[in-house]
Amino acid sequence: MSNNDPIKVGVLFSREGVTSRIENTMLAGTLFAIREINDAGGILGRELVPVYHDPRSNPQLFRSLAIRLVQDDKVNVIFGCYMSSTRKAVLPVVEQWNRLLFCPTMYEGFEYSNNIIYTGGAPNQNSALLAEFMSSRFGARVYMVGSDYIFPYESNRIMSDFVHHRQGGAKVGERYVHLDAQESALTPIIRDIKAKQPDFIFSTVVGKTTRMLYQAYADAGLDPQKMPIASLCTSEEEISEMGLRVAQGHYTAGPYFQSIDTPRNRNCVALFRKLFGTQVQPNMSWEASYNQVHVFADSFRDAGSDEYHILLPHVLGREFDAPQGRIRILPHNHHSRLYPRIGRVDADGQFAILAETPTGVDADPYLVSHSFDDWSTRLRMSSIDDTVCE
Repeated sequence: MSNNDPIKVGVLFSREGVTSRIENTMLAGTLFAIREINDAGGILGRELVPVYHDPRSNPQLFRSLAIRLVQDDKVNVIFGCYMSSTRKAVLPVVEQWNRLLFCPTMYEGFEYSNNIIYTGGAPNQNSALLAEFMSSRFGARVYMVGSDYIFPYESNRIMSDFVHHRQGGAKVGERYVHLDAQESALTPIIRDIKAKQPDFIFSTVVGKTTRMLYQAYADAGLDPQKMPIASLCTSEEEISEMGLRVAQGHYTAGPYFQSIDTPRNRNCVALFRKLFGTQVQPNMSWEASYNQVHVFADSFRDAGSDEYHILLPHVLGREFDAPQGRIRILPHNHHSRLYPRIGRVDADGQFAILAETPTGVDADPYLVSHSFDDWSTRLRMSSIDDTVCE
């Protein structure tokens, strides 16, 4: 390979299947970053070229396409995966062939691989904050609803630990729905929620069933001012799909919201709109997908190569001025320093940011050093009334 040859990277996000809507935003964030890099002259004068395959939300297809990227397409770096089941399908591939996967989704934690860079949030950066915030404002009796795969099960286990720590904390219900569930699957769950009257509902439902859950909640006449849904994964893209009447007043924890009012974020969103239009709603998964491509590009410039052993030392410790704030790839665990926030869906279909950390928080994926009292001193509260939905 000459010094002028294009740099090929693998891209695995779904355009079809149950999680295609959110994964399409991740694909857009990835292609946006690649466009920015190439428009600025590429990497050391070389064009960055995505080699894309559609895994259609299928873990087995994620695995086989990762093998194809490595063996046939000869890529050293892959950007991809949304569901934890798909990340775990790709993990043995990158470990076997010693390639590097950049994964942009917040997840349940309790994982480490030398061959993965985790740019989404870990439980101490989202679940802990959400438990503290919701319990202190609505109460600590929680009903959990999730999709039927590893991330919801593990996230609900972690949330149970957090709420049980608080006075009066209890898990009053826990239900799961298939990723391809029909509307009728939510009816008995909403009926049970109405009967048990939790203080809030913790949702780890993903994909197409997200809209169904919020729609069923609204159709049942439940009130987000009294018993809201709080989520780690309901973003601006899902809000756009379900509509404002259904979404307004509910909460999400994440490091990025489109509504962050900084020049860096405003300029980034404006350029994305100019280049890619308005079909995709920037969200936390979009932003992490965008960030990690720039982290790779900056690391390649220093390393001069994307071969694993040459590139990795330049990725670890790398910082990037992201739309959410200045992130850092942590050398000791391959996760990221991020900026946890709490947002509530407002009358414009955006997230009003109610609480945030003024400085970044390092990922602690195994909750080794996390204290249950961390967030009582670390949060900066907004002046927006956080209990009344206009």
